[in-house]
Amino acid sequence: MAVARRKLIIALGSAAVTWPFAARAQQTGKIFRVGLLSGGPAIGANDERRKTLLSALAAHDIIEGQNLVFVQRFADGHLERLNGLAAELKAANVDVIITFGFPAAMAAKVSAKDVAVVITGAGDPVATGLVDGLSRPGGNITGVTELSTELSAKRLEILKDTVPDLRRVAMLWNAADLGMTLRYHSAEDAARVLGVKVQALGVREPNDFEDAFAAMTRDRPDGILMVNDALTMLNRKRIVEFANANRLPSIFENGVPVHDGGLMSYGPSQSDIGERAAALVVRILNGARPADLPLELPTRFDLVINLKTAKALGLVFPPTVSARADEVIE
Repeated sequence: MAVARRKLIIALGSAAVTWPFAARAQQTGKIFRVGLLSGGPAIGANDERRKTLLSALAAHDIIEGQNLVFVQRFADGHLERLNGLAAELKAANVDVIITFGFPAAMAAKVSAKDVAVVITGAGDPVATGLVDGLSRPGGNITGVTELSTELSAKRLEILKDTVPDLRRVAMLWNAADLGMTLRYHSAEDAARVLGVKVQALGVREPNDFEDAFAAMTRDRPDGILMVNDALTMLNRKRIVEFANANRLPSIFENGVPVHDGGLMSYGPSQSDIGERAAALVVRILNGARPADLPLELPTRFDLVINLKTAKALGLVFPPTVSARADEVIE
């Protein structure tokens, strides 16, 4: 009888250790407050990033409307507001902040020093000074990073496979964003290796796009590569419309501009990034320190192609490209 009692006590103790912390939190009425900080528009209910975060958190019994509240701040392209917005999230006593893009990540690092931060879409966090290293980031930041050099080379390879006569590519990026400038440089290096010349078109505000379009009209490239950030994404439809009106093949870093009519995109799966970010959030809510959580690298990558746009441009995707497509828009 005593042996059976001891076994029962051990089993109950083990269950207490392994019982999901979110379930325990529900029993104690704990509400998790997760901040969302973006340099671009609001992360709306239909945004795939938000949907993925919610789904991944729900798998750990962290459910919006029950024990999860998102506290959102967004700059809508006015990056000078980000430090104040990060400070607002800190004042709102959020448990963790998820950032979208490098400027938002840096604002959280500077203005919310005592709050755990999970970064996404911030470029190379070591080169930009966000963290000390990928395996031990230090400070209050961890998150999901990307293989910018390898991805830039792959995008240009895919574009060149689709446009064999590609000799010159225009690159559009936000020159005021250090993270995206470094990503542009990696794309420039990749182009050099492939024997492709680069037409560098850095922009800093919406009015600069007209100057970039005028430069491409005067000195026509063979294709366009857009580096994603809040500024370029807010103006993506202008870029897509210019590219298609001038019969210029275009490649992007995710599928959103391709759904707007762009030719193709290649980059980390947004659902993969969301799942990894959510897993880090769960570990932080469970007591882990960001400084001890290595940054995650994406493992799934999506190639999205638009057949309708290709037909309008008089292009045919080669079998090596079309066979690898994860999504085909017709």
